[in-house]
Amino acid sequence: MDGTVLVADDDRTIRTVLTQALTRAGCKVHATSSLTTLMRWVGEGKGDVVITDVMMPDGNGLEMLPKIAEDRPGLPVIVISAQNTIMTAIQAAEAEAYDYLPKPFDLPDLMKRTGKALELKRRAPVASSDSDERPDELPLVGRTPAMQALYRLVARVMNTDLPVLISGESGTGKSLIAREIHDFSDRRNLPFVVVNASELNELEGPARVLAKAKGGSILFDEIGDIDDEIQARIVRMIDTPGDQSPRFMATSQVDLGEAMEKGKIRQDLYYRLNGAAIHVPSLRERVDDIPLLIEHFLTRSEREGAPVRVFSEDSMELFRAYSWPGNVRQLENAVRRLVLTARAEEIVRTEAELVLGAQPKAGPLLGGSDTEKLSSSVERHLRRYFDLHGNMLPPNGLYGRVLKEIELPLIEIALDATGGNQAKCADLLGINRNTLRKKITDLDIHVTRRRKLM
Repeated sequence: MDGTVLVADDDRTIRTVLTQALTRAGCKVHATSSLTTLMRWVGEGKGDVVITDVMMPDGNGLEMLPKIAEDRPGLPVIVISAQNTIMTAIQAAEAEAYDYLPKPFDLPDLMKRTGKALELKRRAPVASSDSDERPDELPLVGRTPAMQALYRLVARVMNTDLPVLISGESGTGKSLIAREIHDFSDRRNLPFVVVNASELNELEGPARVLAKAKGGSILFDEIGDIDDEIQARIVRMIDTPGDQSPRFMATSQVDLGEAMEKGKIRQDLYYRLNGAAIHVPSLRERVDDIPLLIEHFLTRSEREGAPVRVFSEDSMELFRAYSWPGNVRQLENAVRRLVLTARAEEIVRTEAELVLGAQPKAGPLLGGSDTEKLSSSVERHLRRYFDLHGNMLPPNGLYGRVLKEIELPLIEIALDATGGNQAKCADLLGINRNTLRKKITDLDIHVTRRRKLM
């Protein structure tokens, strides 16, 4: 890489690591813990790329982006932040940041993005006149890699006209994400219309929906449950939207790719909706976000006039161990119930057990003891999973989900053990290298040959 990089972060360790890595890569680096110093450098014409934290001792890095764009049009700014909410990603995108990475970040990934920023010109900034009217916080919170990837994807697609297909289990917040894409897009002042099959039963149904949307956004809720005739009407609706063309989005609990192969979803509808695919992770895929979500729901309840509550360590441990078949929606309902029924400010384990139905602590999938066989551990895990659904069967597609849950950590751990060397990993697993590459792509596994430093 060739160029000068301006680094602004109040963490001395991060400044040191970035300075050393960028210098080794051939860049000149100016590092500071002050936004004031950064803005002076920018005003003096220094730097080809800026890397800045958000929360700095003397200000907010995001708030400086419009000033940087005014003083130095085309200067790429990469935002890094420990404020790990979707709002940060959206604000960074709205402020026309060149890129956004949450902390802790992968150093090789940041270096790669910096290299691209040095080569590419930044796109022209777009002013936002009503950003002050937007809410200060969103219910989509999480620090796990799965949620950070979701934030970045939402931020990238929100101001495009691509149709969006949002998949995920019930209770993960699919409709909420669609709503946020609309509310933070250029169509925010136009209607957001949620459509179900009954509204399209009549021949004039699509026309009424389009008239209601007025060029805003249309969300087809649970598109996988709509019959073939209505699907055909949606296809014609998308193809002939009229003068005020809306943005089309859809949610689905089922894998529409598999549904299409089985003939349950029309191919033409699937390809029209699948412009941008967003998968919302289940709560089981981001257990480390549970304490953060609980804190959010407790704070919101307190703002609504409920008594102050905190979770004891034991009750928090029980909530983390629970399987949450109802996902975030179930978690919120459980927290709200505890807020109302707890006898004291601290919510204790016995109270949490009553709300969760005395759910036993979940054991690890790969062996509950040193001598337990893998098959026994898997059997125990699966029996618990079925028991959680009571008299109901789990959602269809269980075979593929179970294999994926075993295959994903197996490959990730094997890659980590072999230092990211795919040839060694394939030998270790006893599979063909091309097979491993395909699985890495299908499972969306990030491979790096170096360990994370930050």
